[in-house]
Amino acid sequence: MSLIDKNIIITGGNGFLGSYVVEYLKNLGVKNIYIVQHNIFDLIDLEDIRDMLHWHIEDNTILIHLAAFVGGIGLNQSKPAELFYKNLIMGVQLIDQAYKYGVEKFVTVGTVCSYPKFTPTPFKEEDLWNGYPEETNAPYGIAKKVLLTQAQAYRKQYGFNIIYLIPVNLYGPRDNFNLETSHVIPALIRKFVEARDNRDNFVTLWGDGSPTREFLYVEDAARGICLATEKYNGEEPINLGTGYEISIRNLANFIADIVDYRGDVIWDTSKPNGQPRRALDVTKAERYFGFKAQIDFKEGVTNTIKWYEENKREIER
Repeated sequence: MSLIDKNIIITGGNGFLGSYVVEYLKNLGVKNIYIVQHNIFDLIDLEDIRDMLHWHIEDNTILIHLAAFVGGIGLNQSKPAELFYKNLIMGVQLIDQAYKYGVEKFVTVGTVCSYPKFTPTPFKEEDLWNGYPEETNAPYGIAKKVLLTQAQAYRKQYGFNIIYLIPVNLYGPRDNFNLETSHVIPALIRKFVEARDNRDNFVTLWGDGSPTREFLYVEDAARGICLATEKYNGEEPINLGTGYEISIRNLANFIADIVDYRGDVIWDTSKPNGQPRRALDVTKAERYFGFKAQIDFKEGVTNTIKWYEENKREIER
């Protein structure tokens, strides 16, 4: 389908990923985009969801659900109940009401945290149910995985066109650099830049550095979501990633080198490592809707560091 003449509702459209999806759609020429404002419509509240759809539903409406309560290992450890409840309840209610209000197509974004802790790499979509997620982020991962079950059930019983995408860890300019809630790349960038500026002799990082991760630049993620919205209508969950895997230890050295931090790195092994490995099989995204990541990892990290350096004073207030 062409997206140009669609009415597109985006939850989380002011967030990190959502802001890039909105920009991509505008660059395509989409005119009718509605960003759900959290201060107007609370997606935990069923009546707010109904009000939002009542006022903004039109013929040919697509709903892209990006809103989430999300963060790194620290947030997952401190607020597992909120991560489970908020992500589950807003997704379950939104999908149900979107169907009842006649949304033409629903796009929901899951998480790589839903995969079992010991999934063979690269992670294939077929492995999603073959075990329990890594314990530190299981509540969040399971809440998101429930939405896949709901999507497939609503497709089977009602014929609702709902697709489910699984992006790997995202990063890029405008990311969350709050050390209490951020993911690994922005956290490392902030720690090393601050240590450099303060002339600290060492930086302490969680775990032992052995886990591996795959990262997807946020502009690539936005393009992948929009391509899937336009071209994919299947029931299978689809991975979005790059196929490039790097250890946290090598990632830390990589970022320290770019920001010119010359001190030592101390690994605090009393802190959790998280999932041992993460790397996605990304062949289906290319096969079904032509998505392939374009931004080189070094280029993406360099862009992110540059953005942080230019905005750090405001961020650190």
